[in-house]
Amino acid sequence: MSKEVKAIVITGYGTNCETEMAHACKLGGADRVDIVHMSQLIHNEYSLDDYHFLNLPGGFLDGDDLGAGQAGAHRIKHVEVIGTGEKLFDQLQRFIRAGKLVLGVCNGFQVMVKAGLLPGFDNRYDERRVSITYNDSSRFEDRWVALRVDPDSPCVFTKGVENLYYPVRHGEGKFVAMSAADLERLRREKLVALRYADPETNQATMEYPDNPNGSPDAIAGICDPSGRLFGLMPHPEAFLHRTNHPRWTREELPEEGQGVVLFRNAVDFIRKNLL
Repeated sequence: MSKEVKAIVITGYGTNCETEMAHACKLGGADRVDIVHMSQLIHNEYSLDDYHFLNLPGGFLDGDDLGAGQAGAHRIKHVEVIGTGEKLFDQLQRFIRAGKLVLGVCNGFQVMVKAGLLPGFDNRYDERRVSITYNDSSRFEDRWVALRVDPDSPCVFTKGVENLYYPVRHGEGKFVAMSAADLERLRREKLVALRYADPETNQATMEYPDNPNGSPDAIAGICDPSGRLFGLMPHPEAFLHRTNHPRWTREELPEEGQGVVLFRNAVDFIRKNLL
């Protein structure tokens, strides 16, 4: 197997954060990063088999309407890869079983939950147990939020991180579980890797606007039990340099933005475990 870490960033159908996400992968240390349109996967011009790290970016997928994540999930689950006799979802399931990494941000997170990739209870990556719906504010939220990291989470991406500060940009970002039992299981198995937090206390909060969408238990991002699949509503790829920070002219900040750490952790995991 090649010693290069290879990342793929999927684009198309309204996605518009692919360039930033690809740049984040490069800053994180990936050796090769390809931005690939969904149609190129469908036409077998590229294959997930050739990569270690799959990125599903956000933006305005299908107009960013409620159901956009569902439409994206249906494309992955039901479309056949031309000339292979298999569906793209079969390729994706093989990718996951091979121990590789998947990151979904905003629309990408919506796609992951609606396709059943998350939360991955009992190693099932085809069963939908959670979803994303309209914000409690009933409007599009575009603001920066404080995030508390659960240090006990198995999430590969957040290892060694205590708190983060990223922007949210969504009209449908409220996390919901199919049942109270599923929500409790997420807590019990430490799969809630990120929670919206009070910026002063770094404690999880349900108060608006620190919790911008009303997600129960302040859920901002979850992982699967292996920690290799991670989805979150805030945008790490939007904070790669100190000048991305809203107060960069008023505060002393490190040159590197806090978004890079998630991608560096992913690349480091791949080098140690897959190459």
